[in-house]
Amino acid sequence: MPRPGYDSVLLVTGYPSLHARRMIEQIVTTEPRALVYVIAPPEVPEPSIPPPAAGRDTLPDTSPPPELRLSAEQQARVVFVEGSPHAMDLGLSGAEFRKLTREVDRIHHLAHLGSGAADRRTANTINVGGAAEILEFARAATRLQCLVFHSTAHVSGDRTGVVYEDDLDRGQSFRSDADETRMRAEVLLRRAMGEVPIAVVRPTTIVGDASAGESDRLEGIYLLVLLVVATPAEIAIPFPGRGDTPLNIVPLDYAIRAAHAIGRHPAAPGRTFHLADPNPLSARSVFELVTHAGGRRTTKGSIPSNLAKALLRTPGIDRFARSPKAFVEQLTSNVRFDTRNTDQALGSAGISCPPFESYVDDLVNVVREHVKARQRRREIVEDEVEIDDPLS
Repeated sequence: MPRPGYDSVLLVTGYPSLHARRMIEQIVTTEPRALVYVIAPPEVPEPSIPPPAAGRDTLPDTSPPPELRLSAEQQARVVFVEGSPHAMDLGLSGAEFRKLTREVDRIHHLAHLGSGAADRRTANTINVGGAAEILEFARAATRLQCLVFHSTAHVSGDRTGVVYEDDLDRGQSFRSDADETRMRAEVLLRRAMGEVPIAVVRPTTIVGDASAGESDRLEGIYLLVLLVVATPAEIAIPFPGRGDTPLNIVPLDYAIRAAHAIGRHPAAPGRTFHLADPNPLSARSVFELVTHAGGRRTTKGSIPSNLAKALLRTPGIDRFARSPKAFVEQLTSNVRFDTRNTDQALGSAGISCPPFESYVDDLVNVVREHVKARQRRREIVEDEVEIDDPLS
């Protein structure tokens, strides 16, 4: 039995990322008798619970640190433990490590570095080192039912055609050290599946919530939206590349609900699951939907991919996006992801990937707010500099 008073006890890494926060919220709001331990870095204190106020039953969204969208009762079932997902024993004390390995029966490992701009050493430390540490914790967990290892479909690298859920190291090349080290991390977990109950989930490119569009940072598909938002309305926007390949994206809320359900499925351990849109739109169709949502118009022409890569390296764009080159390459990569394991696991759960059309407006609005916020911050800084400049 897990800790007295609870039906299940979970461990979540990756806080305070948006992905980890949404997973914590999903667990606590759908499992009323679950306790969640969260590995939090020292610089991120536990969110405080404000005193109750009339008509208010949720925590405010303030930053830093980001707070969870939970009631006070739900928040009480979230326990923050100071540590580091890629440190020895997760950075826990000996007493903490022993306590958690006696109580935890499910794990969601969400601590990873996915940015294409990360250097190799950092990517290796966080992705491969973190995988090794959570695996050691899982081996020591006496009640463990499932370790859900959150990987990525980008472990397929530059492969084309159909990629199956059992595929992994096929001699592929990678667009970034982050993608390569995440593949190597998954190798560690796949090798241990015979001795540890592990389920690997591989979402394709994740965008913000289908309901809100919120994102940690602007990269990937957000770069496409940024190009649309930043282009004057009177200029028609040509598409970068032919655009006839599928653009594999999924909204975060679908990825969260699917991974949570997979972690509770009794047949999940020992298997890998692609989280993908079963009917991905072509890159051009996505582009046209984004430009329409952004109030812009497109031309029938296209920008050659090599020219697009050069344009996307301009300072004005690079301030918002971390990996423009990888993004354009993604637009021109003809790959599809098989989802048979996922379809079987989620078939009776009523969880399916929503169509891109249903959340494109939210994505555009999020980028607009990011741009406006950055402009406001720049204006404030410029005003302060002007006031403090002794030569003015």
